[in-house]
Amino acid sequence: MKITVIFDNYPCKEGLTPDWGFSCLIQETEKTILFDTGADGNILLSNMNQLGIDPKIVDIVFLSHEHWDHTGGLSAFLGKNSDCTLYLPKSFSTRFGARNYKEVSESIEICKDVHSTGELGTGMKEQSLVLKTEKGLVVITGCAHPGIVNILERVKEIFKQKIYLVIGGFHLLDCSDSEIQKIISDFKSLDVKLAGPSHCSGDRTIKLFNREYRDNFVRLGVGRSLSTDCTDQEI
Repeated sequence: MKITVIFDNYPCKEGLTPDWGFSCLIQETEKTILFDTGADGNILLSNMNQLGIDPKIVDIVFLSHEHWDHTGGLSAFLGKNSDCTLYLPKSFSTRFGARNYKEVSESIEICKDVHSTGELGTGMKEQSLVLKTEKGLVVITGCAHPGIVNILERVKEIFKQKIYLVIGGFHLLDCSDSEIQKIISDFKSLDVKLAGPSHCSGDRTIKLFNREYRDNFVRLGVGRSLSTDCTDQEI
């Protein structure tokens, strides 16, 4: 399994453009999956080009929630690859003109060893992506509007397996140190091995997770590649 961050407000590799939003590519699974599309299609496609990623290799686009910083690049992407299948929460107000789409309400299998949590939350409904690996579950979140700990508790309830890695937006930008420390404590109580907060998690959240998780902290940013075969950063 390989995960490459294509869109993020944190930089990682030179030549790539950071901007507010999040997107990553999941490869070496049964289907190649684009998780969210960031806020800007030009930046998304430019970063993909710089990383040597052809949009046509994507089989599935998985949208976590309807906010612009996760869906803004979709129209431009579909202009390059209209054959992909779009997986989006049933509560979305638009289907973005996609020819092929599936509405998600409950937890479903996207492809072999790749699942959606289903729609979670009551206000801004959101789905997260769950990958089954030999080391445990990998959970990718867009903004974690339903609450990052609530999402992880639901993941453990659905899949009844240990959580190995959690990456993405944790939506803790305005939280106090004590609130962030409580969430880190909850991560440890849930036995989350590796943690990689980014995007809307906030600088303070990243600093505190880095301090507490130490060698098990995963730093994200545009161009960061995570892999089970030692590519860039082994997970």
